[in-house]
Amino acid sequence: MTNEKFEKEKIKLTPDTGFDLVGIDYFAEEGNQLYLVKHYEMYQDALNAKKDRKNQDEYFILYMGAGGEFCCR
Repeated sequence: MTNEKFEKEKIKLTPDTGFDLVGIDYFAEEGNQLYLVKHYEMYQDALNAKKDRKNQDEYFILYMGAGGEFCCR
């Protein structure tokens, strides 16, 4: 998920606390291609949920880093 066009959407969906599992809808209009699947309090829970997805490349985890930066995995 290195594409610059998703940066604003990623920032908008990044939670202040916890971890959000986010999916990509490539057929949606630009600016609305990312959607929240579910919020998790623990990273391991979000990671397990991502691993359970059929195509893991279409999902990622967003969270706020310790220094206030937006992080994506």
